[in-house]
Amino acid sequence: MKKVAHKSYLPANRVILDLIAKHPDFKVAYSISGTALDQFKAYAPEVLDSFHELAATGAVEFLAETYYHSLSSLFDPTEFKEQVKQHETAIRTEFKQKPRVFRNTELIYNNDIAQQAERMGYRAILAEGWDSILSWRSPNYVYAPKDTRIKLLLKNYRLSDDIAFRFSDKHWNSHPLTADKFAGWLAPLLGDTINLFMDYETFGEHQWADTGIFNFLTHLPTALKHHGITFHHPSDLLLTPAKEHLDIPHTISWADLERDTSAWLGNTIQQNAAQKLYSLRANILATRDKNLITTFRKLTTSDHFYYMCTKWFSDGDVHKYFNPYDSPYDAFITYMNIIQDLELTLKKQRGFFANMSKLLAST
Repeated sequence: MKKVAHKSYLPANRVILDLIAKHPDFKVAYSISGTALDQFKAYAPEVLDSFHELAATGAVEFLAETYYHSLSSLFDPTEFKEQVKQHETAIRTEFKQKPRVFRNTELIYNNDIAQQAERMGYRAILAEGWDSILSWRSPNYVYAPKDTRIKLLLKNYRLSDDIAFRFSDKHWNSHPLTADKFAGWLAPLLGDTINLFMDYETFGEHQWADTGIFNFLTHLPTALKHHGITFHHPSDLLLTPAKEHLDIPHTISWADLERDTSAWLGNTIQQNAAQKLYSLRANILATRDKNLITTFRKLTTSDHFYYMCTKWFSDGDVHKYFNPYDSPYDAFITYMNIIQDLELTLKKQRGFFANMSKLLAST
């Protein structure tokens, strides 16, 4: 956390704060998980302070997601709702905002998730503007999910990935990417909005400072302004009429070449680990033990399952990044050992309360 804070979060936030001061129309939105907020507090409180400073400008919007950056939307609707509610409370507490737009973990999305988000009161949801769901359509319009009235905002993945992945690639035929060149690409595009979604670690961690990434970010608003392009928050698009409804019954995400859930649930060890974890939920919540419940929910974080991915091929470098394990099987063994320990703790607690009940009955 400290390494990424000093390489990415703090310098990026300083650039964003400066852009807000220099450009009255500049706007940005963040989706920050509850676990990230917890780690800021524990290890890098100056990062949280800098986000507070950004929030105070009024130019920053915070989005809703699952508190534990989990896959709960795929396994348990009740757990999903509770984690989203917990995250919303954290955002209101930290930044004095009530999120109106929902961003699911890793942009995991389908019709059912969109309907759940609408039932929870959100006015828009984000998703990947993947070719297979759009066909001939453009991601640069506001859409609506099937059988809902909320808005669907799609990531322009090509333009986002130009910054997030290709920026420092000297073999890329568009290298070096300057703010003026990028603005020129956006200028002729038609639509309601060009949505750029990327990991915040793009600035300083995935793309190091010496690549010129912060200089690119600094000059981007001016370059866009020359083409009459302004900024908006996701919630600014809530009144924009939807071009059409999109039917997306199968689950998509923004991960890997497949844009599906195979990064987390593509093999049997990942599936077994996830199913085992969620099978414990009811008994763990029944204990009302705050520490036990928090431990369970930390184990729902998607990264645990990502480390177990065996798709090395074309996506290999991405899967190895930030991975503390030597192999997916090491990740699985470690995770299942923790699950086993969690089960033993649960059994001891249930045994203790059963004995207490017998004692009280006998007295």
